[in-house]
Amino acid sequence: MAIMGGRRSRSMVGRTSTCALVLAILLMLSVVLLILLALGILSLPINSKTTPDAFRNSEFRAVSIHESLNFPTDNQKSDGVDGPKQWVEVLSWAPRAFIYHNFLSKEECEYLISLSKPHMRKSTVVDSGTGRSKDSRVRTSSGMFLRRGQDKIIRNIEKRIADFTFIPIEHGEGLQVLHYEPGQKYEPHFDYFLDEFNTKNGGQRIATILMYLSDVEKGGETVFPQSKVTNNSVPWWDELSECAKSGISVRPRMGDALLFWSMSPDAKLDPKSLHGGCPVIQGDKWSATKWMHVNEYKI
Repeated sequence: MAIMGGRRSRSMVGRTSTCALVLAILLMLSVVLLILLALGILSLPINSKTTPDAFRNSEFRAVSIHESLNFPTDNQKSDGVDGPKQWVEVLSWAPRAFIYHNFLSKEECEYLISLSKPHMRKSTVVDSGTGRSKDSRVRTSSGMFLRRGQDKIIRNIEKRIADFTFIPIEHGEGLQVLHYEPGQKYEPHFDYFLDEFNTKNGGQRIATILMYLSDVEKGGETVFPQSKVTNNSVPWWDELSECAKSGISVRPRMGDALLFWSMSPDAKLDPKSLHGGCPVIQGDKWSATKWMHVNEYKI
C-alpha cells in the first residue's frame, strides 16, 4: 500500500509540474504580446474617425478593421517587392463580403479586356418566371462569357479563386467580362436563383467573386443596400456617388476582387447579399465575374 501511495504522489507531482509549465509558457507569451503591442509591431489599423461607442458595434468593427491575410499569387508577392502588396479586407459580416486587394496583376486585367472586347454583347438578366435570359433596363452593360479553363492565364486565375474561396474550380461558371460606359448600371439584385430551372446544373449559387479590371474616375461602385451600416467613416466618403452611399460599397480599383456570399453558413439564402452596380459617372468600368455553385457546375 505504501508503494501504491508513493506512485500516486509522484503522479500528482508530475501533473502539477506540467500545469505550472503550461501556465509559465502562457504568461511568457502574454508578456511578449504586450511588448509587441507597446512597440507598435502589432496593431489594428482603426479608422481615425471611429468613436468608442461606434467601435463597440460589432458590425461597424467588421468595416473598420482591416485583416491582413497573405495570399500570394503566381506573379505577385505579398511583401510588395516584386509587385503590389496583397491583403484581404473584411468589408462586412452582414452580408459576408471581403476585398482581396491586388488579386489580379495589371497585365492580367488588360489581357481579359483585350480578349473580351471584340465579342461584347448587350447584357441580359434571368427571368424569375421562366429562368431564361432576357433583355432588361435593369442591366444596361455589355458583356461576354469566357470558357472555364479556356487558356493558361484563365486557368491560373481560376486556380487562385479556388484557393481564396475554398470552392473547387469545377463548381464555378465561366468568367463573365462586363463593360459599363457612362450612365450604365446594374440595379440591385440577387445572384442566387428563385427558380428551379437554373439550379438544375450545380445547385444554388453560393458565392460570387467580382474582379475589377479598370479604375473608374467616378461612380460605378458596387453597393449592398441591405447592409445595416454604411462606410461613411472612410476618408473618401465625399468622393462616392449618391448611389454608393445607400449601404456598404466598394469603389472599382484595377486588380481588386470582391468576394461575397449569397448563402449563409447554415445554407440559407442571404437577403443581405442584395447588391447593385452604381451608374458610371466618369470613365469606363471593366470587371470580370465568376459565380460559384454548391455542387459541380457542368460545362
